[in-house]
Amino acid sequence: MIPDRFIVSDHDHWRVNHRIDAKLPGYLMLATKHDVDDLSLLPHAALLELGPLLARLQAALRTIFQPVRIYVGRYGHSPGYPIHFHVIPVHGWVERLFWQDERYRALQQFAGPARDTPTDGAELTLFIWRELCERPGPPDIEGPTVEDTIALLRGELAGN
Repeated sequence: MIPDRFIVSDHDHWRVNHRIDAKLPGYLMLATKHDVDDLSLLPHAALLELGPLLARLQAALRTIFQPVRIYVGRYGHSPGYPIHFHVIPVHGWVERLFWQDERYRALQQFAGPARDTPTDGAELTLFIWRELCERPGPPDIEGPTVEDTIALLRGELAGN
């Protein structure tokens, strides 16, 4: 059960909350209210609600934070967890922290051929999960607090 203070918005088939253990402002979870682990098992109305809702979340995060990019990943394969999406703003300061951490820079030896960006989504997502969600003493956070971010997002999403 998600505590009410983390709920950002509630819809017919989906609920949006700030990730409970995330110190990263704007790390959102979009979870279906249906007990399924396969998109094809969702009611048609839930699928129709999904696309516009993901777009609204991305627009709200862009408006509030102007992140470098926003990652959207689909999960929900573990028992007890229905289909859900992680919506993760990647701020410039997050990438700077990533590059300052020797443990993650070591991943670059496995990066393969040159890419348009010096890292990829999997590497940055791992960094965010380990350092800005799971770590008890996270690095300094730039931007609004999680509580202020939730209030900003509620206001932004209420206006759409």
